[in-house]
Amino acid sequence: MGIIAKPKSALLSDVFVERNSTLFYKTYLAGEWVDTGEYIDVKTPIDLSVIAKVSKVSCPLVDGVLDRVYRYGRWSVRDLPGWKRLEILERAAQKLEELKEDFVDILVLNAGKTRSQAVGEVNASIDRLRAAHLDARKIFGEYMPGDWDLTTVETEAIVRREPAGVVLAIIPFNYPLFDTVSKVAYSFVAGNAVVVKPPSADPLPLILFAKVLELSGFPKDAFAVLTIPGSESTRLVSDDRIAVISFTGSSETGRKVIESAGIKQFVMELGGGDPAIVLSDADLSLAAERTALGIHSYAGQRCDAIKLVLVEEPVYEEFKGLLLKELSKVKVGDPRDSSTTMGPLIDAKAVEEMMKAVEEAVSLGGVVLFGGKRLGLTYVEPTVVEFKDKEAMKKSTLYRKEVFAPISLITSFKELDEAVELANGRRYGLDAAIFGENVDKIRKLIRYLEVGAVYVNDMPRHGVGYYPYGGRKDSGIGREGIGYSVEYVTTYKTIIYNFRGREVWKYRT
Repeated sequence: MGIIAKPKSALLSDVFVERNSTLFYKTYLAGEWVDTGEYIDVKTPIDLSVIAKVSKVSCPLVDGVLDRVYRYGRWSVRDLPGWKRLEILERAAQKLEELKEDFVDILVLNAGKTRSQAVGEVNASIDRLRAAHLDARKIFGEYMPGDWDLTTVETEAIVRREPAGVVLAIIPFNYPLFDTVSKVAYSFVAGNAVVVKPPSADPLPLILFAKVLELSGFPKDAFAVLTIPGSESTRLVSDDRIAVISFTGSSETGRKVIESAGIKQFVMELGGGDPAIVLSDADLSLAAERTALGIHSYAGQRCDAIKLVLVEEPVYEEFKGLLLKELSKVKVGDPRDSSTTMGPLIDAKAVEEMMKAVEEAVSLGGVVLFGGKRLGLTYVEPTVVEFKDKEAMKKSTLYRKEVFAPISLITSFKELDEAVELANGRRYGLDAAIFGENVDKIRKLIRYLEVGAVYVNDMPRHGVGYYPYGGRKDSGIGREGIGYSVEYVTTYKTIIYNFRGREVWKYRT
């Protein structure tokens, strides 16, 4: 029998129906579980077999759902006191914890994560729901006295934050559960309704989470999962009923979303592929271990994965040897196997893009130090490509673009300015890692690197979002993170009270 994505808990049993050994998943449309009769095949990256079919939502149905969410759902949320919203999110955390094994299994089967990675994503999702009270602290406004300007004397104002209305959350394949949880948490706690566009590759964790929200008392008309292909999303992102778009994905897709959306608020975490800079006084063992993990974790399919390693010349050869030794420990294989440390890429196309990039790099003078081979339809070796000629390296796809796979460039540098130039020369500016002890060098790098976050003596990892993350340049708009994202799903409203002539104040002139 093939792989079947069938949850075990009875609480999730009404999310799908089974016909002829095939699971047909419904989708959640503002209070109703709907089987549309038209389906999208859902494949597992483990062997590319179909593990389920998900109901596809038609354009007329999308329009009707948006109308309900806009007319009624956004007010259902806004009319809930904040403490009740927090209670709902806490119940959702409890339900997710109760259903943890089903979510772990579905992440392994549908997203190709190893069990430890899947457990990590579910735990992070639970923690994120429970941290929503920290988001709430950023929703407060302020009081403004008017006596600091001649024209506003004897007036005063309150500047308050209000929910924007309806948030469209567009979810990437690499963290289908956590990114959904995060976007729902900060949008809902701020008083917004949420509609979600799931990734076509792995929508199942998201659909199951919709059931968690329903069981937790989330307002029924304030949430919907719009299962449509990305190619049909233009009408959705351009709809005037959408006030905010929270998007995580590639820079190329993000640019198309912005061009189609019109006048809206955005929070967008886009492409990355981070540089790691290793200084000559670094703990090389630590730097090699963290850099290797930054390259191969979830098969490099992370916006904060390391894609460029820059090493100070005196330690270049030693560090290179240690890095390759760490990568040699990686076991590639079926993520259901407990001994596997790196599973598959999401689909065969991703493998082909990586192989093409390796071939091009070699043609430009790059040398494959480790890996570089395809191991199956969706499996590859973690790979490091060395360039001595930095100008040739700059021409490579691996330098110019984000290749979403476990692959990194490596080269040496003499001066810090050279490292900064190479790091900033890419179009992305998400994160950077620095390994070393010299405070002056580290401080200089922090000042000049054009990125949203710098990790000192660690690999970049956004985790639960306790520290804000987001990029510069082509890496995004705004910041994701606890207490920061609410700024992008709320809007200011200023209320000015005029008390002139009412003797509330008696100023000396």
